[in-house]
Amino acid sequence: MYNSHVEEVIQQFDCLDPRTARTRLTLQRALAHLLESKEFEKISIQNVADTAQVNRVTFYDHYVDKYALLNAMVAERFNGLLAARNISYDGGCASALVALVKTVCDFLANAKDKRSRNAAGARPQLESAVIAVLREMILVGLKGHRAKIPVSIEMLASSVSWAIYGAASEWAGTSPRCSSKKIADSIAKLVSPMLSVLA
Repeated sequence: MYNSHVEEVIQQFDCLDPRTARTRLTLQRALAHLLESKEFEKISIQNVADTAQVNRVTFYDHYVDKYALLNAMVAERFNGLLAARNISYDGGCASALVALVKTVCDFLANAKDKRSRNAAGARPQLESAVIAVLREMILVGLKGHRAKIPVSIEMLASSVSWAIYGAASEWAGTSPRCSSKKIADSIAKLVSPMLSVLA
């Protein structure tokens, strides 16, 4: 399900007051540091605040709970990878779809390969954050095709983002894996019929 905690993260940090952006980044880094040595479920908000050298009130000024913080951290990292690769989706370009899928695959494979047992409890937030970013990107791309789509663009964006994430997640969990380029081509072919309503 689309998680409302990540809606604010989809907007870029540069839209925020610099102090707000700096504090949010500091809290995200604190959580990432804690995950290197502690299970997510055992990390308290006080642990995060202490590591970030802020008080609990400051934490709650930015995030409602540690799950929202984790969502924000994952979404920010995924958005950063998309931006670094200059990935966007206009709703019609097949190569842009493949590039988007490959980015999801690379992100999930990297997360899977680096994930310690401490981050095992964070999987639902990883899923929620990545799907939310994917959904938003696909939704923006579909808005130019609104008149041609027989279902709501929100429904189509959600369906495509879940399909991409599910297939990429399945691939990331296999061993040995084929290349992300090869699987991205295959996943794009799987989801393309869903987008055929745009033709």
